[in-house]
Amino acid sequence: MRHRPRKRFGQNFLVDESVVAAIVAAVAPQPGDRVVEIGPGLGALTRPLSAQVNHLHVIEIDRDIVKRLEATLPRERVTIYAGDALKFDFSTLGRGLRVVGNLPYNISTPLLFHLAGHAAAIRDIHVMLQKEVVERMVAHPSDSDYGRLSVMLQYRFRMERVLEVPSAAFHPVPKVESAVVRMAPFAQPPHPARDEALFAAIVAAAFAQRRKTLRNALRQHFGTEDFRRLGVDAGLRAQDLSVEDFVRLADHAAVRAKRA
Repeated sequence: MRHRPRKRFGQNFLVDESVVAAIVAAVAPQPGDRVVEIGPGLGALTRPLSAQVNHLHVIEIDRDIVKRLEATLPRERVTIYAGDALKFDFSTLGRGLRVVGNLPYNISTPLLFHLAGHAAAIRDIHVMLQKEVVERMVAHPSDSDYGRLSVMLQYRFRMERVLEVPSAAFHPVPKVESAVVRMAPFAQPPHPARDEALFAAIVAAAFAQRRKTLRNALRQHFGTEDFRRLGVDAGLRAQDLSVEDFVRLADHAAVRAKRA
């Protein structure tokens, strides 16, 4: 059965067996693990994963691929969910989930945020993304790649770049390089924010215009005296602050709002 890759689904199918083996080795699935694969595509990862776990869950949006998988995979070992991973409630699969996938690059950032919202149900995540996105995810303060994605994910996950994947490992060949990242949720964030929604809003505002200083980017949230009390240089830019720094700013704003 031939399948023509669809651009609207961001389909680039992994075809390099050595890369498949390296990813499966990095995941190291055990029989009793509760593994869910996002975007199985033509099954490059699905087959070796399903051979090593008692039962595999997969989420696929392309109806044609769903039919193909239903015809070729053993139903007693694989459950297929036809739908959009961005709308999938991962908590319905239980806790201790091990999420694996070659994520569509066109929805990778919102999908990462969606997974972060289900962190309590997740044991770990191994996903392949555009290399540039992975570099942003694991970047440190003051790095040029450090941004909102870095802060929001590092608030909730311990992250590690596992391996780089050349474009030639896919069909069709994408114009970008890829990388696999491992994400493990903290049992408790090292620096928990009093108000996570406010924390997220402040991080978003700080990075909305990266070249602005904190004084200008966050003027709706903080005045000169606020920065002075917190010991934060208002002349810095958002990329110079750590996750802990952003939490301190958000907590200060939360306490002040409660008093008002």
